[in-house]
Amino acid sequence: MELTMAARRAITQAQVAKWPKATRAEKTEILDAVCQVTGWHRDHARKAIRTLVADPGAASRPRKRRAPARTYDDDVTALLVQCWSALDGPAGKRLHAVLPEVVANMARHGRLTGVDDGVVDQLLGMSAATMDRRLAPARQGLVAGKGISHTRPGSMLKSSIPLKTWAEWNDTEPGFIQIDLVGHEGGDNNGDFHYSLDATDVATGWTETITVRSKGERIVAAGLEQLWLRFPFHIAGVHSDNGSEFINHHLRRWCETRQVTLTRGRASHSNDQAHVEQKNWSVVRRTVGYYRYDTLKRPRFDAASL
Repeated sequence: MELTMAARRAITQAQVAKWPKATRAEKTEILDAVCQVTGWHRDHARKAIRTLVADPGAASRPRKRRAPARTYDDDVTALLVQCWSALDGPAGKRLHAVLPEVVANMARHGRLTGVDDGVVDQLLGMSAATMDRRLAPARQGLVAGKGISHTRPGSMLKSSIPLKTWAEWNDTEPGFIQIDLVGHEGGDNNGDFHYSLDATDVATGWTETITVRSKGERIVAAGLEQLWLRFPFHIAGVHSDNGSEFINHHLRRWCETRQVTLTRGRASHSNDQAHVEQKNWSVVRRTVGYYRYDTLKRPRFDAASL
């Protein structure tokens, strides 16, 4: 078991009294003993002993917390938020990759009037991780609520439907889609409410969404039939999670009739359906939010109701 920092300091403190009067050979033995017990490097152990010799009370006092060094001021953060908002709020890694081109376009169209060149240089030198930290306050106002997961494992036919992980996707041939349901329960999953059946093509990112009145097996299969007709290319494969609304005889029969390959992801591995999971936010939630829809009236994004 690895020693705590307090235990290491206590062991070092026990050797301090011997250090000032010790010979060179004795100091070597003391350093060897401290390094063997604490796991410290000899240079670090020697520095720790000398610090305690000069100030015996240093071991009991908590280390003074260092003030954070702020590299980027408010002007740099404001420009970062401006660029981030212009691109519709991407993640830090995506923003970092396109930021030079975005800044050049903004300067070309007069959007950087009054911005110092030093601020622009600092922004372009910012790392993706720092961008995410600086954008955290701006992101907090984007999400009004949090949806409830409505996926319930379906055991029927589960063993007969092949698995497909995130690493096995062919992203060059259109026609292999991922499907998922997004519940519009408004934070209360009691009673009946509508769902959005979301379908995304892996290769092209083409996304179609339709509203269904429940997650019943027949209703979901009928909604997929309408989505199948909307895509401008042939659907060769359908991939879903392990929810009972997808892992059932109706969807399997629908796929077999149309000679469509049916696959599923692993349980508790949403990354196996990463393409449609991303569209659940950027297409569905960004359009209709987290409100409750439980009447026959069409939602505002004008999706057909079944």
